[in-house]
Amino acid sequence: MPDLDVVRLLTAKRDGARLSPEDVTALVAAYTSGDVPDYQMAAFLMAAFIRGLDESESAAYTRAMLHSGEVLDLSDLPGTKVDKHSTGGVGDKVSLLLAPLVAACGVPVPMISGRGLGHTGGTLDKLESIPGFRTDLDIDAYRRQLDEIGVVMIGQTAEIAPADKKLYALRDVTGTVESIPLIAASIMSKKLAEGIDALVLDVKAGKGAFMKSTTEARRLAEALVGIGEEFGKPTVALLTRMDAPLGRAVGNGPETAEAIRALHGDAPLGGEIDDMLEVTLALAGEMIALGNEASGADEGRRIAEAAVRDGFAWGVMREMVEAQGGDVAVMDDPSLLHGEPVATVEAPQAASAGFVTAIDAFEVGLAAVALGAGRARKEDDVDPKAGYVLLKKPGEAVEPGEPLAHIYASRPEQANPERLLAAFAFGESAPAPEPMILDRLDASGWRG
Repeated sequence: MPDLDVVRLLTAKRDGARLSPEDVTALVAAYTSGDVPDYQMAAFLMAAFIRGLDESESAAYTRAMLHSGEVLDLSDLPGTKVDKHSTGGVGDKVSLLLAPLVAACGVPVPMISGRGLGHTGGTLDKLESIPGFRTDLDIDAYRRQLDEIGVVMIGQTAEIAPADKKLYALRDVTGTVESIPLIAASIMSKKLAEGIDALVLDVKAGKGAFMKSTTEARRLAEALVGIGEEFGKPTVALLTRMDAPLGRAVGNGPETAEAIRALHGDAPLGGEIDDMLEVTLALAGEMIALGNEASGADEGRRIAEAAVRDGFAWGVMREMVEAQGGDVAVMDDPSLLHGEPVATVEAPQAASAGFVTAIDAFEVGLAAVALGAGRARKEDDVDPKAGYVLLKKPGEAVEPGEPLAHIYASRPEQANPERLLAAFAFGESAPAPEPMILDRLDASGWRG
């Protein structure tokens, strides 16, 4: 590494200078190969965290991580390949519905997902609550399954963006996770390496999201869409609400069961659509339009609704479960994923009749981690059955002593009804309904 003056780069970034794309690329490459030690890269990350990265630096940082490993080429497979990424929320099992749903509508979906950390769940953990389901397919199997059934959902392989894996681990222990340019580059380097043609983003804002304010969420959406367009990939971001848990289930087995039931027709497509299905159908509409199977998102949504109603999406999910080694019995009996409840949360007897006015998603997420449904640290194991099913959501009437939620766990002694109850708020009148889709961003700007 004779030509790379690391101290000069660190000093320049510390003082607010703009680094050239060549310098950023060389630094990431040297760190990935082991020529730059952790302590110097940690100094760079902190300088970038404090001073920020401009568009040129962000693009170079993303490109360096993207090309640190294999960049898949799926151009020989038919169709416009479209993926989705969510910035994470409590009860967010949308990917489980969305990937097979969009594939059922003719758009191939290659999805590489992550695990849960902190108060939010991970798609891989939800999938692995299905006995036998494999998320460790190699690239050949990944390509073959995408070609045969139009959808594949796996975890990040060692060949894809290895620099991101190494840098994220360093950010996690140096207080530099909450940087929008670093978050955006981490997300997009992995997504661009999948071989996709287009991308839809679910950027969440609210108590249960990593971005608590809509201002922060907008900045992240703009960074993500900007990178996507920089790399020639049409990218759309939906800004969605994450104050209460999405849907009624929280936890890997319970959420997977809820997703299966929704695709099986248990969701109220004939009447009022719940929050989980609203977000799913909005994202599906965008993906189907980007995949050239609809003239726009509205038509894409109608196509997606029909695929749920007719059972096509459930059928594709069953094919995916079987192809990846999962027990297809859960498709017919989703209760196998969580068993019987071990405890029930009840409304306070002393309270008067009224309404649930709020459920704090962040507190529910923390309670789920304590129950065994999530990880406080990356190396922690998860209990696939652990979690909650909410019997009451904000806006619904409740009587004193009425059940609010069921608790599921492999270890009943872990149940703590009082902790979950503390996340509920009650009042005499129902809160006004609020939209789940807050705004939309593409290359032409914000819809609102």
